[in-house]
Amino acid sequence: MEELEIREAGSEDVEQAAELIVRMKRLNGEFDPLFKVVDDAQQRAVEYLSASMGGGDRFVLVAARGKKVFGVLRAEVKDRLFYIPSKEGDITDFYILPEVRRKDVGREIVDRASQKLKAMGAEIIVAEFPAQNAIAVRFYSKRGFRAVVDIFAKEEKEEGQ
Repeated sequence: MEELEIREAGSEDVEQAAELIVRMKRLNGEFDPLFKVVDDAQQRAVEYLSASMGGGDRFVLVAARGKKVFGVLRAEVKDRLFYIPSKEGDITDFYILPEVRRKDVGREIVDRASQKLKAMGAEIIVAEFPAQNAIAVRFYSKRGFRAVVDIFAKEEKEEGQ
């Protein structure tokens, strides 16, 4: 059996990687109803990933064995206009299929992304995920990440609802 490899996503990976992004977004919806997934999420994920693969300040990595994609990570570099360090590497999306979890694939893909973000000028690496996702909290905490920002949300309903 081929080894899992972590590599930059190519156009041949977009459909499978988009499916993983949608799985992750649906999982987010299980943590909080404010993450309810739109009906055309697959098409949006394809467009989102395709736009993220052209280089510049963002990239997509996949964990794959041959043509089968088992994990995806999207990241970008952002300016922190008012703070030092001034460049932030942001892991915006990250999902690994359950059958390859606990086999160091997550650690490897996050390490690779962190190296790439650092090479792009990032001085701090952050990861975004729902506050209720205890698995992600444990995963990132084990790797030296800590909570930096809390985002509070309130759904505004129309009168009469």
